[in-house]
Amino acid sequence: MGRSLAGAMLLLLTSLTIMSFGYDNNLSGIAGNDNEGDKNSKDSAAATNGKGFKSLFGDKQDYDAANPGFFRLNPKAVAFVESYIKQESEEFGKMKEWGKTYFDLYDRILTENNIPVEMKYLSVIESHLRRTLISSAGAVGPWQLMPDEAKRYKLKTGRGTNDERTDFTKSTYAACKLINELYTEFGDWLLVVAAYNGGVGRVKQAIRKSGSRDFWVLQSYLPEQTRKHVKKFIGAHYIFEGGGGWTTLTAAETLIQKDNIAYLMGSQQKLSDTVLSATSVISVSGKYSASVIAKALTIDPTEFKKLNPGFEKKLSQGEAYEMRLPSEKMDEFKSKKKAILQECIDLLLAPPANTPVVKA
Repeated sequence: MGRSLAGAMLLLLTSLTIMSFGYDNNLSGIAGNDNEGDKNSKDSAAATNGKGFKSLFGDKQDYDAANPGFFRLNPKAVAFVESYIKQESEEFGKMKEWGKTYFDLYDRILTENNIPVEMKYLSVIESHLRRTLISSAGAVGPWQLMPDEAKRYKLKTGRGTNDERTDFTKSTYAACKLINELYTEFGDWLLVVAAYNGGVGRVKQAIRKSGSRDFWVLQSYLPEQTRKHVKKFIGAHYIFEGGGGWTTLTAAETLIQKDNIAYLMGSQQKLSDTVLSATSVISVSGKYSASVIAKALTIDPTEFKKLNPGFEKKLSQGEAYEMRLPSEKMDEFKSKKKAILQECIDLLLAPPANTPVVKA
């Protein structure tokens, strides 16, 4: 029982930390080339629209703000993030290799300061890890720290390497202090990114004008560059991590996710205590459908999903799944296994119900 629970917990944690996706090569629009270091840009245009939504997680109408699912991308970010992924994937893919030393440094210092390591992608979008980068507004280094921030965190400023903002270690410690201050102020990682770029005052003003602390609501009151900066951060996270995560959620979405996790973990514990002894496991792979199996074995579909969380997703990734069935149904499944698989494949290949039949 302990091993089964451990396996289930591993599956749960994996599903919570990784969201795989694909994107269409025919994307409309390319992410704007903003000057990431300039923290004084003026508001100019409306936020990017939601084209291209399907390529990340299905039909736009499926999105429910009250229950967004595990780390699903908000529809208002999809078009921009898809374009940004297409634009930056090659460069960031190379950065994973040549920037490993810097990322390891970031991970260590961010962890020391109780900040999610994924916040290192803020440095990626600020400077592309260029320590000598100087913005038109005077921000310097891999974290694009402004002169007043350098003074506040006791970093020396000057020319070239005399400016400690160009030092990866010292600037990261300073950036951590700033990030923690911003999180204390807003309690929301997306608002932290927005304030890091546009300033605390602008974010507070957007909150007042919109009457909301939700980035996706208040973003229209922020400068265009700041709106895009947040979406670039999300896009960088998707490129480097293969999906979204805690730092790509609003504070409200984070609470929902935590509730979802608590529910699933509670359900798994209950399952372990009351059901596992009455079930058996068999390893399956291929194009199996949960609904077809449940129907063939006269198992309630909800019960099947409870016994086998993430069933179709794992199989779709080409992996085997340790399928759990009521013990009395196991022999029946084994005897019908080939027929069930064929029915699943037929269902997969069948045209949609609304597809007109063309007669020869």
